[in-house]
Amino acid sequence: MTTVELTKDNFDQVVNEDSFVLIDFWASWCGPCKQFAPVYEQAAETHSDLVFGKVDTEAQTELAAAFGISSIPTLAIIRENVLVFAQPGALPAPVLEDLIQQAKSLDMDEVRSKIAAEPGNN
Repeated sequence: MTTVELTKDNFDQVVNEDSFVLIDFWASWCGPCKQFAPVYEQAAETHSDLVFGKVDTEAQTELAAAFGISSIPTLAIIRENVLVFAQPGALPAPVLEDLIQQAKSLDMDEVRSKIAAEPGNN
């Protein structure tokens, strides 16, 4: 699967319909974003069972603000409507692959229990 352009208009639909979404927050002027793009595209081809989205932070300022994006590229992973990872920086292919495997292996019931147990989430 190729990457999906995420906008404020389709973001909720994509995240709600798919249980595992990776999101690359980027901008056309960003050198590290350009370096990370082929790594991200290759991972999308390798993992055709997952959704790989891209958010152009220049065009989608509301989405970037909603995620508190202050540095790009930033990679986010949402599993079952839960943000399980968000970190700025261009990742090398082996690190991205390892991250995908870690996110796949998460026990989402355990993740939700930990979130519910955090102060202020009761």
